Amino acid sequence: MRLACSLLRNSLIRRSSTLPAQARRNSRCFKSGFVTQRFVSFSLMAESEASPINRLSWLRSSYSFLNATAASPNARWLVSNGPQQLVSVPASSTSAKPTIAQLTTEQVKSVLGPAPYFGQGKDDGRVLTEQETSPFTESARHRGPRIVFLGLLDSLSTLNALPTSDFADPERAVANLKGIPYFAVDISELNVDTEEILKQDKDAQILSWMEARGLLMTLQLDNVGLALLNEARSMVDWNQRNKFCPACGSSTYSMWGGWKISCSTLLPWADNTGRKPCVTAKGLHNFTHPRTDPVVIMIAIDETGDKILLGRGKRYPGKFYSALAGFIEPGETFEEAVVREMWEEAGVKAWNVTYHSAQPWPFPANLMVGFYARADATQPIRLDLDNELMDARWYTRNEILEVLNHKLGTRIVASDQKKFAENADKASHEAVSAVEAKPAVEPVVDEPPFRVPPTSAIAGVLIRDWAYKKIQFPTTPVVQKGNL
Repeated sequence: MRLACSLLRNSLIRRSSTLPAQARRNSRCFKSGFVTQRFVSFSLMAESEASPINRLSWLRSSYSFLNATAASPNARWLVSNGPQQLVSVPASSTSAKPTIAQLTTEQVKSVLGPAPYFGQGKDDGRVLTEQETSPFTESARHRGPRIVFLGLLDSLSTLNALPTSDFADPERAVANLKGIPYFAVDISELNVDTEEILKQDKDAQILSWMEARGLLMTLQLDNVGLALLNEARSMVDWNQRNKFCPACGSSTYSMWGGWKISCSTLLPWADNTGRKPCVTAKGLHNFTHPRTDPVVIMIAIDETGDKILLGRGKRYPGKFYSALAGFIEPGETFEEAVVREMWEEAGVKAWNVTYHSAQPWPFPANLMVGFYARADATQPIRLDLDNELMDARWYTRNEILEVLNHKLGTRIVASDQKKFAENADKASHEAVSAVEAKPAVEPVVDEPPFRVPPTSAIAGVLIRDWAYKKIQFPTTPVVQKGNL
């Protein structure tokens, strides 16, 4: 139920080379020739590339592995300060574009607190004793800021990722493990001088803070930087938001290198006199693990194949039009969510829903799942159902190509970025008035009739692939339609 213009700030698209099982089973869509390619080429990512980070998830419960890895001279840390991310430029080339800063363990030691960082026992400065070891203390971290182990960057990581049984001597194992281990930490709630952080390694690099949403849009991140930022932002945010047990209200602590939380009443030394056992002491509970919230983002194509439906949200400035989007609700499939959202936002009845590609959006933890669908362009558009759009209209291929070929057609200026961030941070219940499509500075000569997202956002890719005929359609209109 949110317009996909929110993705105008994003930087790159994660590729997906396979179709969901539900889409594969929908043979009617593919027999009709609705989509002819399953692989999508996005900005700066080759078709064969995916995330290069080996997350080593089976080793997260080993505090000896995590401690040895964190102590490695090769370890690198991504540091955030609330919504801001630490970035750097070489001191020898201050005109270079910023990149995500990667500090050493020595450089961040002052904010981490005393070792050990993982498997912390009851008393300061020591690991868990045998008596303190339990399923509720696996790599436990109950002192200091929460730390997230992101994984290992290694071109041969699938060969060098050793099984847990080979880490009886973790320091030797880490020494033989080729690559760079990555961690993430947030300092926003610590009593530290953020300016002191910026003085690290000042002879080699110049550090600064940059708003993370803008970072994805303004920097041409490679697949390593993109993978690290997507994972770090989502996981840091999840840890920051889940400091109290949903079952009993007690404080929580971190486990598994930041990938699990546990109720503090489950610590072996917790004093639970006079209170009932927390229900999380038994069974599996989804709120103790990170979550990803899927969002469908879709473009309706008319029965001739020559028009698409785009909308303009009330939260965004300028003449931006984009795909429609909304969260998947409990008890529905991706395809059902597409049909429902198209009706709720624009009063359009959609059918023949077909998967295209997906993109992570780590603010806080969304996965944008892209689709195309058929719709009848002769029927009137309605904006009075959920009232989230300021406007929605059908555009021809020639109209879209005119914008795509315009030098400003997919450009986002600084004033737009600021407005995006301001509206995105507003609570969902806050009223947002429609933003006038007025220029923030002097009028621009040769302004495009409207703007669409760049191809660094999944909405822009959906528009581009349709406009340049990278997808094809049946010559005969499909008879079956939505049943709303």
